[in-house]
Amino acid sequence: MRMTHSPSADAELRAAARHLGRRRFLTVTGAAAALALSTNLPSTAHAAPALDPARITGDPFTLGVASGDPRHDSVVLWTRLAPRPYEPDGGLPAERVTVGWEIARDERFRHVVARGAALAHPEFHHTVHVEAGGLAPGRDYHYRFRAGRWISPAGRTRTAPAPGAVPASLNFALASCQAYHQGYYTAFGHLAREEDVDAVLHLGDYLYEYAVDSAGGDRKYTDRTLPEVFARETVTLEDYRLRYALYKTDPDLMAAHAAHPWIVTWDDHETENNYAGGIPENNVPPEEFLIRRAAAYRAYYENMPLRRPQRPQGPDLRLYRRLHYGRLAQLDVLDTRQYRDNQANGDGWKVPTPESQEPSRTMLGATQERWLADGWRRSRALWNVVPQQVVLSRRRNRIEGPWPVSMDAWDGYPGARERFLAGAEAAGVDNLVVLTGDVHVHYGLDVKRDFDDPDSRTAGVEIVTSSISSGRDGAERPANWRTLMTANPHMRYYNGRRGYVMLGLDRERLRADYRTVSAVTTPGAPVTTAASFVSPAGEPGLLPA
Repeated sequence: MRMTHSPSADAELRAAARHLGRRRFLTVTGAAAALALSTNLPSTAHAAPALDPARITGDPFTLGVASGDPRHDSVVLWTRLAPRPYEPDGGLPAERVTVGWEIARDERFRHVVARGAALAHPEFHHTVHVEAGGLAPGRDYHYRFRAGRWISPAGRTRTAPAPGAVPASLNFALASCQAYHQGYYTAFGHLAREEDVDAVLHLGDYLYEYAVDSAGGDRKYTDRTLPEVFARETVTLEDYRLRYALYKTDPDLMAAHAAHPWIVTWDDHETENNYAGGIPENNVPPEEFLIRRAAAYRAYYENMPLRRPQRPQGPDLRLYRRLHYGRLAQLDVLDTRQYRDNQANGDGWKVPTPESQEPSRTMLGATQERWLADGWRRSRALWNVVPQQVVLSRRRNRIEGPWPVSMDAWDGYPGARERFLAGAEAAGVDNLVVLTGDVHVHYGLDVKRDFDDPDSRTAGVEIVTSSISSGRDGAERPANWRTLMTANPHMRYYNGRRGYVMLGLDRERLRADYRTVSAVTTPGAPVTTAASFVSPAGEPGLLPA
């Protein structure tokens, strides 16, 4: 039976989840569930005691620094205090810590433009989210934190252009899918060294819930042994927090965060593979899954450079949001996971049925759909960019029908895709750019207004970035390369290596440079530009550069 969203059913599930959390409060799992489901910090009267930073005897900045969600006058600065990151408490007592921060125009911090202090609360795992304001538009800044005698590594960030400005160009890096246990983050090391990057757009699967063995899986460590706490699937708040600590100790990931501001969205693995709204992949009671989702969402917020509106409310977190880069680009960051209907036909690649083709099926939920359409109608940007998770364009994996399609991607929600494309058309969006992750390959796709008619109008372009490490080394031409390129005439490019995409926008065209590395199961592979495509402004369609 197809499961859809019902306000009354959602309320009942949330009440059941809260009751389950209270009932188990005296157990370790129950205490974590109660914390995950909580909304705010404790009142001042019940707040954790303060820790004198002078008592911190080991470097607390083991997870580096990050920045994100740039506006023209502000940016989020992030860090977490964790002298011993592989321990559940990070090596700190359950006490709040005052952390100093400063942001400067120069890397030597001779020209500091703002400084202040923030509290690292144990309830948020001693993470710090500073919304540093009063900044100049379109400018690079350097930032760092201080706790006692310890000073963090410095990070570099950049504000967005002024609201009415039309910058000569913008440059974004696209990344996704970084399963720690399937390879090194070599691509992030190269991305960190890319010059003139306005922001990294991370399109989901920052974290994977699967167990990581003592050798780091396919990394095959011989110089270290990872603790047993990682050798289990993430389910509880402690599990998710520890897994972020493991990922964030990777030096290439730390370097990429420190080098550029990030704009993030999630997909499924930050919680559980292929979950749909409040529906788990496996046969877990829905109220129990909501506790897991609350834990995953809380840990995600804690570990990402997100603003206060993205603070979780129990098992809910509003991640979709809009960022402006002057009048050159509007970014509408989507969440295709939290509000969707359940995958039809049991998920997987299936031939479409009346169930999957039911027009009312939603990928975004009604509220997010309206928000997106309204934003497009008000947009004054040349490029309307949509960072999201799963492939929008149709994909067939056979030359002849009947054709199975992915029930987890927009192909499994054709009514929702039609509303998406119709909304862009009604708003007069001439330069639609959809950015996608999830599938561990590079694609370049023309978004057709009618995928059944190859000669129909091209409504926009879809740039799909490969994984950073998920899927291991991959191949330049996977076994199904010829089949997919033949069965999908709107597919302009397909490469199965790991890597990222550099996306350039100016007043005349879009340019996508597909970067790849030859291996991730061994470190140190060089990066190459495997292909480059352009799409002229006002004439959407990918052409070889």
